[in-house]
Amino acid sequence: MTYQEVIENARKNFAGSNSQGKCKACPICNGLACKNTIPGPGSKGVGDTAILNYNAWQSIRLRMDTIYKQSPVDMSLELFGKKFKYPFFAGPVGAVQLHYSDAYDDVKYNEVLTSACAKEGIAAFTGDGTNPDVMKAAAQAIAKCNGAAVPTVKPWNIETIKEKMALVMASHPFAMAMDIDAAGLPFLKNLTPPAGSKSVEELAEIIKAAGIPFIIKGIMTEEGAIKALQAGAQGIIVSNHGGRVLDQCEPTASVLSDIVEAVDGQMKVLVDGGIRTGTDVFKALALGADGVVIARPFVTAVYGGGEEGVSLYIQKIAGELEDAMRMTGALTLKDIDANKINY
Repeated sequence: MTYQEVIENARKNFAGSNSQGKCKACPICNGLACKNTIPGPGSKGVGDTAILNYNAWQSIRLRMDTIYKQSPVDMSLELFGKKFKYPFFAGPVGAVQLHYSDAYDDVKYNEVLTSACAKEGIAAFTGDGTNPDVMKAAAQAIAKCNGAAVPTVKPWNIETIKEKMALVMASHPFAMAMDIDAAGLPFLKNLTPPAGSKSVEELAEIIKAAGIPFIIKGIMTEEGAIKALQAGAQGIIVSNHGGRVLDQCEPTASVLSDIVEAVDGQMKVLVDGGIRTGTDVFKALALGADGVVIARPFVTAVYGGGEEGVSLYIQKIAGELEDAMRMTGALTLKDIDANKINY
């Protein structure tokens, strides 16, 4: 199978009985075709935030330099004591039946994604949902890959969060996450238990209860990053939830370097939002990110080719990243810095 065949197969599977044409499996996943389609993979409101996310990365250019002593490229990353082959991860996606099609449900999606990512040497963030079976299945999938995945819980009330965390602790994940920005998802409002914002004190209680490295996803300001640090988070993901929670929000590439500077190495900083190629991964690392999270294209990979589709996509991104590193004289991740880009 080729990656082009994965995309073609995904288009067929996205045309399931409940898809309503929400995702087109576009050659470039830039938010244009789906725009303000929610439910679906689009953005909230006018739908321009996902588009801005993508475009912001494209405005950054690489500085080529091939005069150096040639040696092997090392793309490996250590995160919270665990070593990964590449500095990018599969992002959490929930309610795939609602947003894409019924060719997969959340249980099967997480199972396929975590398994394929672990085999390729990276980690997947698993999603959460109103159905408790989703977190139970995530726990089973994480156990099968020896804890090389990150369960992601939504910002429910604290009692529910603790119940969900307890479900996955037995699988010994190397870290846990909360997509706190999910508080703005339209389909999570008015639910029981409700999803919503959390104070520093509430987050501190949750992080303490987890007892393992905790990542807060959905940070878009220096102030938010400092509050996550004060709560005890060991990592953050600079993210606007793919543009799905705040209309006309800033793109992640625009705020990343300021947030990195604000935390000053006191926590790990990951970033998502419109990152589609290995070259984009390089740009994010050059802006100071420790690693990158990619979500929507992994949905296409799963729907288009199952585990093989995911593997092909990972290899595609890794190949592009390696090429960018070789052509800029960056042979390790530490060599990738702001001097390698223009923006």
